[in-house]
Amino acid sequence: MNDQPDGSEFARPDHLLDRDSPFDATDPPASRGSAGASTAPPVSPDDAQAFGAPAPDQPFDPAAGDRIAPRHDSARQPVSREMVDTYAGRTGEPFEAEPGTRIAPSKPGPGSPWWNKDAAADPWRDPQSPYWIAGRPVFSEDDELIGLDDSELEPADAEDDVPKSKRPRGRLGLSALAIMLVGALFAGVIGGGVGYWLSQRAHRVLTDPNVKLAQVGTPANRPPGSVAEIAQRVSPAVVSIDVRSADAAGSGSGVIIDGGGYILTNNHVVSFAAKGTIRVIFSDKSSAPAKVVGTDPQNDLAVVKVDKTSLTVAALGNSDSLAVGDPVVAIGDPLGLRGTVTAGIVSTLHRPLRLPGENGEPDAVIDAIQTDAPINPGNSGGALVDASGAVVGINTAILSLGQSASGGQAGSIGIGFAIPIDTARTVAQELIRTGKVVHADMGVSSRSVTDGSRDGAYLVQIVPNGPADKAGLKEGDVITLYDQTLIDSGDALTVAVSESKPGAQVTVHYVRAGVSAQTKVTLGSD
Repeated sequence: MNDQPDGSEFARPDHLLDRDSPFDATDPPASRGSAGASTAPPVSPDDAQAFGAPAPDQPFDPAAGDRIAPRHDSARQPVSREMVDTYAGRTGEPFEAEPGTRIAPSKPGPGSPWWNKDAAADPWRDPQSPYWIAGRPVFSEDDELIGLDDSELEPADAEDDVPKSKRPRGRLGLSALAIMLVGALFAGVIGGGVGYWLSQRAHRVLTDPNVKLAQVGTPANRPPGSVAEIAQRVSPAVVSIDVRSADAAGSGSGVIIDGGGYILTNNHVVSFAAKGTIRVIFSDKSSAPAKVVGTDPQNDLAVVKVDKTSLTVAALGNSDSLAVGDPVVAIGDPLGLRGTVTAGIVSTLHRPLRLPGENGEPDAVIDAIQTDAPINPGNSGGALVDASGAVVGINTAILSLGQSASGGQAGSIGIGFAIPIDTARTVAQELIRTGKVVHADMGVSSRSVTDGSRDGAYLVQIVPNGPADKAGLKEGDVITLYDQTLIDSGDALTVAVSESKPGAQVTVHYVRAGVSAQTKVTLGSD
């Protein structure tokens, strides 16, 4: 086993133990692990000068803990323009920091961008470095460069070669931004004020608070018999009637015929009020509940009564004095529009008209007045007035071409029908006196027929032991004349009988098997 080395072969040469002896660059130390000569290459004169020991008159003896100041090479090459722009300071102050000290970063200068307060500190500098290369970064082309002589800079006219799009531009600071905002706000206030002033001035120019328009002093001319005069006089006697029950509601019109509160209307207006309520609305918009006095389904008439006095009563005229072409006015409550007035003429008289029965009641057949005064649903029960202001009919029905969009009856097409006031007056009196109406009866049912030259009422059925049977009439006979009334249809015969009084004796002309004959019939009652 070999002996352990004592370290003598690694000892420092004796000539280097002396601190004052110069470092001989030509005598390199021996290589480790070998006692022979060194095989290192010789040191060049430049390396010896750069890395050799100081001259004897400048001993290398820095104090313990001191930092070695950097050595500047006076033979350095000129700094390029890019290095100057990147690392040069802007104050031009000399770099005289004491060795071993750190230079604190200065506050942002006036050239620092507003979005980065710490932009004056170069982001590429080593925060652990004892020294910094240069001062604050340059943000404008007018800033001075630090640490360089004029001889090291490029000519001033070199900037002319730089495109204008790449030259440094000014940055917007907080102060400038605040000034701009205040200016914009001030401009808005001034603009709003000016606009308000202009609008007020324009308003004063277009308006005149002292204007007074001219007015014609001539009063309106409403001669007697005019539509306006008739409407003003008769309208207070026409009312609206609202009827409601548990499962239905409707409205119509009525005419005040007596100061005791009696109102004439159509039966179909109040027919479903047996289990409901009736309310009458007057022209002054007051209202009162009403009760049914009596009804006449055969003539489609009814009378109701309100517990109210001091009412305007309509003047009842004479329908037999009407002539085709006479002017008439219809007043009522069409489609819920109270107090509506329309005008027209009498189109024809004695028009037999069959009206379908409602709520299980039989059909009504009336001797109607036809008019072209516009009548719509809701006019039923209203007044048809002549030129003198007298009521000559009770508006009852209209002829339409179909149904409305809501499924109800369509509007007026200029053909309306009214019950003659002569018939209505007789029925109303009986209803007020007795609460019912007794009609004459012939004991037959009929339909319309024609042989091409004559029209008549064909007797479809005869009641055994009835007035017609006792007079010798038979089924199949065609009645053509009833007293002095021409019979050209089954409805015409029904109307003629209803206008007669029970017990009256009438002469009937008829045709049987092509042979004309006549007989007397004593009417009964229903």
